[in-house]
Amino acid sequence: MIATSTATKKDVHLPNHIAIIIDGNRRWAKQHGLPSFEGHRAAVKNLRSVLEYLTEQQIKYVTLYLFSTENWKRSKLEVKVLFQLLEEMLDKEITELNKRGVKLRHLGRLNELPRRLQIAITRALELTKNNTDMTLSLAVNYGGRTEILDAVRRLITNGVSPQNIDEKLFSSYLYTAGLPDVDLLIRTGGELRTSNFLTWQTVYTEFYFPDILWPDFDKKEVDKALLSFSQRQRRFGG
Repeated sequence: MIATSTATKKDVHLPNHIAIIIDGNRRWAKQHGLPSFEGHRAAVKNLRSVLEYLTEQQIKYVTLYLFSTENWKRSKLEVKVLFQLLEEMLDKEITELNKRGVKLRHLGRLNELPRRLQIAITRALELTKNNTDMTLSLAVNYGGRTEILDAVRRLITNGVSPQNIDEKLFSSYLYTAGLPDVDLLIRTGGELRTSNFLTWQTVYTEFYFPDILWPDFDKKEVDKALLSFSQRQRRFGG
């Protein structure tokens, strides 16, 4: 149950699809006098707790922005550490996620990632492909504009006539094919932008930008985000 003093679960309208931009890990590490990779390690630990809570809330779809196409600009050491942590996270958590009925999906260009990480992701996708309780999408080597360009290239390659292209068909060519649009997008760390994340899928999304750095974004902070969402009126242009 959502632990808020102003609402109970029955009067909180929960989002069907939550997307999260995980931000603030390096600043968290700096605040604690730690190297940046410790911030990323703390982020993974917190991610486990948040995902467990979201499954308890019966959120059907969760999408995480873990590594963008722009993150390759970071130092080679930091990128290497990030990929190692992602690989470790998959290896350690996949059994539990599978038990919880979580289906994993990957969003982005898989073939550009290190071979070991590709194998870890592919193994996780195969193991969980028949689960139905939650769909957890991991955006790794993902960019919203790249996704749209890749979709256009596939449409051209498949010889689709321009007259036959509508929003439904175009959506089926995106990495997120079959997923509903995002209801609530959370970006931690106080930044007020979406940074090339789910460009097509967030046109009517509600945004929530807390100042809390991701490693400190606990269950109480999740509750605040869910409550904020439930208090908004979504008109979808109407």
